[in-house]
Amino acid sequence: MSLARVTTFSFQGIEAVPVEVQVQVASGLPAFTVVGLPNKAVGESRERVRAVLSVLGLSLPPKRILVNLAPADLVKEGSHFDLPIALGLLAAMEVIPADELAHFAAMGELALDGSIQPVAGVLPAALACGERELGLVCPASQGAEASWAGATEALAAPDLRSLIAHFQGRQTLAPPAPPAPAAQEPRGPCLSEVRGQESAKRALEIAAAGSHNILMIGPPGSGKSMLAARLPGLLPDLSPMEALEVSLVRSVSGGLEAGRISARPPFRDPHHSASQAALTGGGPRARPGEVSLAHRGVLFLDELPEFPRPALEALRQPLESGRVSISRAAVHVSYPARVQLVAAMNPCRCGYLGDAARECGQAPRCGDGYQGKLSGPLIDRIDLTIEVQPIPPRELARAPTGEASSLIATRVEAAREMQRVRYERLGFATNAEAPVQAIRDGFSDDALSLAETAAERLGLSNRGFTRTLRVSRSIADLAGAEMVARAHVAEALSFRQRRPSG
Repeated sequence: MSLARVTTFSFQGIEAVPVEVQVQVASGLPAFTVVGLPNKAVGESRERVRAVLSVLGLSLPPKRILVNLAPADLVKEGSHFDLPIALGLLAAMEVIPADELAHFAAMGELALDGSIQPVAGVLPAALACGERELGLVCPASQGAEASWAGATEALAAPDLRSLIAHFQGRQTLAPPAPPAPAAQEPRGPCLSEVRGQESAKRALEIAAAGSHNILMIGPPGSGKSMLAARLPGLLPDLSPMEALEVSLVRSVSGGLEAGRISARPPFRDPHHSASQAALTGGGPRARPGEVSLAHRGVLFLDELPEFPRPALEALRQPLESGRVSISRAAVHVSYPARVQLVAAMNPCRCGYLGDAARECGQAPRCGDGYQGKLSGPLIDRIDLTIEVQPIPPRELARAPTGEASSLIATRVEAAREMQRVRYERLGFATNAEAPVQAIRDGFSDDALSLAETAAERLGLSNRGFTRTLRVSRSIADLAGAEMVARAHVAEALSFRQRRPSG
């Protein structure tokens, strides 16, 4: 009887959980069994491994082969178990030395020709290997991802044949090259292309400065989507830690291409037919949803009332806490979801409420019903609400070119730097995250008095009042002011609505 062990990983959220693949070859009736709560993809690994060994000219011994995935009470999911099972079996058959294999973890899917295909989760697995002083065997296409994360040694193999030759000492796999330094990444379309809409541009600048949620209401063709697409160009680059957080989520979801760690904030714009699982995460394998894929970036929801009501209501918790928790009968995982929500909507279903020439015959009731699809708690989490009205063609053609995104981005970056210094000891990055205690001290007496009086008269909730203070702080940061003045609060209140009008 022979026994071999190989380390691999399962995933709970973005955390890599070590799994020991134990392969035993013992006397008995020929059989190949995988135990330890494998799902269907893992259970099918034995057929892929059998086929690949046949291609390599190896045959399974006529003995009882048992593969145990420990811990046995953790559900194992994903095709990345193919490679560790194959390596463990080869070690148990004494094709490769088991003592060499003990210094590595392995991840990879096997094609029937023996090539190793890319899998999700190499980045968090490599980070976990670095903590445990293990090397990582991974697909050749993901070698840069593993080397960037700092695994002790990364073996990026194109196929199983070359991996066997490496462990047998007949050839040496070259260490994967680290990812090339990212060139200057495009920041998206320029805001100067938007003519007019000065109030909306100002609101976008404030939203970018403090990472605030914003809702734009206006008829079709007024420029809401155009404005939203230009918000990423106003945002500063991510810090190294933020870029790592974003990349971990993308790696787990299988969306990290060639190990490329981007410094630009993500921008996600799901269609309004997206389900609750697509937005917040879930499904059989509890994968991250759009709100997590947009972590530290922008989540743009166009035609907001057209999204399914349960999907919108499921956003309430991550918008408040910056994390989304997915609970199922067999799994409970949590993903980061610190996003800046940008939403757009028409004032009514026909889109022309208030336009006597084009509004439908059900006005204004159609506006009440359409906007009533958005619940009060969801609207309460919107920091800025603006009405975007169409520009008449004559004015649009003659409107002067506005400020370029690069100029506005410079002011936004200066405001973000003030926030970074202010909240560095508290562990926050922007005004949108900061607690009210960290903001209130920076208000002058008359500014705070105005905010309190307005909150009472407008009937703002405690959350609405706090978010108004945060927006006021961002406006002051854009002006380079240490203290929030009355004018800053007045401008913040002009963007605050309890519900869309209608």
